Amino acid sequence: MPVSPYRLLYLASGDSMISLAFSYRLGHTTVRNSVHMVCAAIENVMMGRFLPSPTEETWREVAKGFFEKWNFPNCLGAIDGKHVHIQAPPLSGSQYFNYKKTFSIVLLALVDADYRFRVVQVGDFGRTSDGGVYAGSDLGRGMVSRALHVPHAAPLLGAAHLGDVPFVMVGDAAFPLKPYLMRPYPGRNLNHNKRIFNYRLSRARMVVENAFGILASRWRIFHRRINLHPQNVDTVIVAACIPHNFLLAPNDNQRMLDEAEQLGRHMAPAGNIGGNRASREACNVREIFTSYFNSPEGSVSWQDRMV
Repeated sequence: MPVSPYRLLYLASGDSMISLAFSYRLGHTTVRNSVHMVCAAIENVMMGRFLPSPTEETWREVAKGFFEKWNFPNCLGAIDGKHVHIQAPPLSGSQYFNYKKTFSIVLLALVDADYRFRVVQVGDFGRTSDGGVYAGSDLGRGMVSRALHVPHAAPLLGAAHLGDVPFVMVGDAAFPLKPYLMRPYPGRNLNHNKRIFNYRLSRARMVVENAFGILASRWRIFHRRINLHPQNVDTVIVAACIPHNFLLAPNDNQRMLDEAEQLGRHMAPAGNIGGNRASREACNVREIFTSYFNSPEGSVSWQDRMV
């Protein structure tokens, strides 16, 4: 009886491999090699189509989606990091030991308005913090060097008087504030304008949380500790993100979101990824978005503009 590649991905952990070998009367080594071959094949064959390197056209498409669906203009995507729990590798010391007292590998992802992964990086140690994951990623370095074909700054729709505004990613308070990366205003005693900004940013940022929920609901291997070598765990995670994009459909989104809410969060957030210092330029960009969201132009949704 042939074994579905999706079932192989679902049963990729060490204990499940033994169960799969018993069910299909195959040797454990045969099943293990099959899993690794399927994951490698998914990455090699499907990566270019379903998780390609972003282009300027891609960024503009993502920004259009965020404005239409989440009313956040000039947005390149929602970014977040999640811990994927693993069995402690031999002789690894505390490298994979995270702040939640478990062993993990960090999945850093940038997600578009439709819950699709646009950029992923896998493999950082669970203990990594203080800007190590994002700053050391290809995404972080590429944004600094302007090597990712990000569109040039452009006026916000209906607010040309605010000038050209850079395209930005949105993240939570764990990320640093940059001209190209927005985070919420800190503190509790915020004025009305800052609370409006935090609400609008949080509304757009939750897309990445939903994407992680869909990923974990679809591939149940993320509900438990993965008993594989870290290098193989990296391959499994990437091989899960690619068919996630392939299988994504509007009806499927809602079903997976409902199930993810019932099951709870099975992938813990990565803590303290970024520092708290921000440049004057980054603060100015955040203030421009704050002014826009509190203006008549920024309070009108895309749907209302089309009426």
